[in-house]
Amino acid sequence: MIGLDGTVLIVGAGGIGAPVGLALVAAGVRNFLVADDDRVEATNLHRQVLFAEAELGEPKAEAFARAIERLPSPTGGARVEVYGARALPENVLDLVDRADVVVDATDNFASRFLLADAARIRGVPIVHAAAVRLLATVMASAPEGAPCYRCVFEDIPDGLAQDCATSGILGPVCGVSGAIAAELALRILGVVRRPAFGALWTFDGATDRLRTVPVRRRDACPLCGPKRSLVTIDEARYEGPDCSSR
Repeated sequence: MIGLDGTVLIVGAGGIGAPVGLALVAAGVRNFLVADDDRVEATNLHRQVLFAEAELGEPKAEAFARAIERLPSPTGGARVEVYGARALPENVLDLVDRADVVVDATDNFASRFLLADAARIRGVPIVHAAAVRLLATVMASAPEGAPCYRCVFEDIPDGLAQDCATSGILGPVCGVSGAIAAELALRILGVVRRPAFGALWTFDGATDRLRTVPVRRRDACPLCGPKRSLVTIDEARYEGPDCSSR
């Protein structure tokens, strides 16, 4: 069991990262590393609940850290280390190496696959949390994958995929996605004694329906299948119009 002293890396300090941080601090998690290179924007305040108008234009990761460290905690408060850059092929392995659990709160497929690959290569458990329009999806993968993110989604989609910038997002859906991700992270830390892996969580804001769908390792998966071939981070694998992390 990792416990409350484990370090949680949150990649993306926005609409999903905020409720993740809130829930984990309230549960007593002490150590965080947050990675984000964006700045606080007025158009995002409806879902990025840790920020206020007075912080517009400030680096998001720094504002996130201040807000998290101010929160009451049953263990006496949290410590947040700021990494004011996005996760990229040249730094992602070093970031993952510093964490006991990774929470992927990014807003695009390229970053999600990059983090999934890095976590599997380094043997670190990861929780992927996404939201677009009225739909949230969350999935956790063990250090050995089986199943991993590539078992379900296989690879980066061709062309531009839907994201919150192009398709919009309802703020509470981000909150649901972040809350589920935080609960799965607490399972991985051993704070909640329930299995964390082997399921895809979905929430439909149009019907308020929450579902868990069992998922299995895909035999042809290059990341965690029996004939695993993806063992390094190749920058060309994540190139394209969707390659950014927030």
